[in-house]
Amino acid sequence: MRTLPSPLLAVTDRHGLSRPLADSVQAVLDGGARWIWFRDRDLEPEVRQQLGADIAARTRAAGAFLTVGGDVALARALGADGVHLGGGSELETIAAARAILGPGALIGVSTHTSAEVQKVATAGADYVTLSPIYPTASKPGYGPALGPEGIAASLRAGLPVVALGGVTIDRIPECRDAGAACIAVMGGLMRAADPATAARAFLTACAA
Repeated sequence: MRTLPSPLLAVTDRHGLSRPLADSVQAVLDGGARWIWFRDRDLEPEVRQQLGADIAARTRAAGAFLTVGGDVALARALGADGVHLGGGSELETIAAARAILGPGALIGVSTHTSAEVQKVATAGADYVTLSPIYPTASKPGYGPALGPEGIAASLRAGLPVVALGGVTIDRIPECRDAGAACIAVMGGLMRAADPATAARAFLTACAA
């Protein structure tokens, strides 16, 4: 089983921020986060590439790990460390990403059931995000919430599971106890009044 870069995956989301997204990413990095998932897939390609280049430069300067959401070509252009593919990605999609980014790239896939986890494990993914673990403000009504039991059931596939969706600091222990290798956080970091302090708090909880 591949070791993940960090017990905390910081997921970008520029919506509702009072500061530029790159500044929020910088603050999270300053707080100790070492794995950034550049999401924001609704941007125009050129704008996304420009923003991604800024985030990639900040991530590299911090010695952190960058994953790009859903765009293998952009991940390659930015020199990212990996790509995160959408749910339902097939063997061919995962294999193509591996061929383009190289054997060392970290390839993740979004999943929502233990059966999906098993499928992408067979197809060659390195890890999965499993969501939603809890009801989430970013996607209300999206579910059902899987709970820690969903994490435990997904471990049979032999892949590291990243718990995503509604994971607050107080819920981290039960996710880790259930076997989650990592916790993914978006709003709790991006929209925090002080993202650096929030990152430290999440990392402390992950290490407890």
